[in-house]
Amino acid sequence: MLWLTDSFEAIRDFMELGGPVLRWIAFTIFVMWVLIAERLMYFRSEMKIMSRDIHDRWESRPERKSWNAHAIREGMISQFSMATNRSIPMIQTLVALCPLLGLMGTVTGMIKVFGVLAVSGSGNVRAMAGGVSQATVPTMAGMVGALSGVLLVTLLTRRAAREVEFLEDSLTMDH
Repeated sequence: MLWLTDSFEAIRDFMELGGPVLRWIAFTIFVMWVLIAERLMYFRSEMKIMSRDIHDRWESRPERKSWNAHAIREGMISQFSMATNRSIPMIQTLVALCPLLGLMGTVTGMIKVFGVLAVSGSGNVRAMAGGVSQATVPTMAGMVGALSGVLLVTLLTRRAAREVEFLEDSLTMDH
């Protein structure tokens, strides 16, 4: 149980070191990962059920060659595509937001450093170190958050496109 307490203290110290912008970065990364986890769970369960349901509804149609049948097929594929790609644009936005928040942390940290320089000159190294850490830690955290999300959002996007294409190919136009 001591390791849990030590972990919380290390996280708290890290958050304090990075300043207030680091909280926004942590929140953004948390929301991004919640959405990623939701999409992964969707791909493992609901998507398969929806795909099977659409396929069964299409196969039970007696007629599949008319313009009306083609429009119904396109509607089913579109409905599946929208459900499969839900949250992916938001995840992409959050991935892009992480480095921007890191840059904002850099700017606020450097403003703190310049404030210390203006008041005490270059002699107060200890006061400047706080601003430098507030400038570098959020930048690193924003980049790490973005990198962790880039890989998974790319995999999710490719998987969604592949599943939509597979469904489109499986809905045959014969009969």
